Amino acid sequence: MRRRRRTALLAAAAAVALVAAGCGAEEFPNDPRPPAPVQLSAAVNTKKVLIATTLPNGTPVGAGLANFTISNQTSDPVALTFSGVTDDTTDPIVAEGELNFQLDLVEGPYTVRADNPAINAADFVVGPERPSAQNDLLLP
Repeated sequence: MRRRRRTALLAAAAAVALVAAGCGAEEFPNDPRPPAPVQLSAAVNTKKVLIATTLPNGTPVGAGLANFTISNQTSDPVALTFSGVTDDTTDPIVAEGELNFQLDLVEGPYTVRADNPAINAADFVVGPERPSAQNDLLLP
C-alpha cells in the first residue's frame, strides 16, 4: 500500500513538474502590426511627373509600405526612379499603360524622375511612420 501511495505521489509530482515546465517564465510579447499599406497614384505626361502623396483626409503620406498605381500618359515607354532615403526604379511602363509598384517609404524627402530628361521630376516628403494596423480589419 505504501508502495502504491509513493508511486502515485511520484507520478503527481512528475505531472506538476511537466505542467510547470510548459508554462515557462519567458514572455513572448506580441509586436504590433506594421502600418497598413497606402494606395497612392502617379502619372507621367510629356511635361512632368505627377504624384498624389496626400491621403484622402488631406494628410501627407507617412512612412511605411506604399502601393503606387502609375499611369503613363505618353506615347513612349517610360521608367520612373524614386530617389531619397529609399531608392528604387520601376520597370518600363508601356505607352498609355499602367503599372502597379510597391515601395517601402522611409521618412524623408524623395524625388521621382522619368528616364526621359525632357520630363520634369516631382518632389514629395514622407512624414513619420503611420500608426500600427493592429486593430484594423485588413481586407484583401
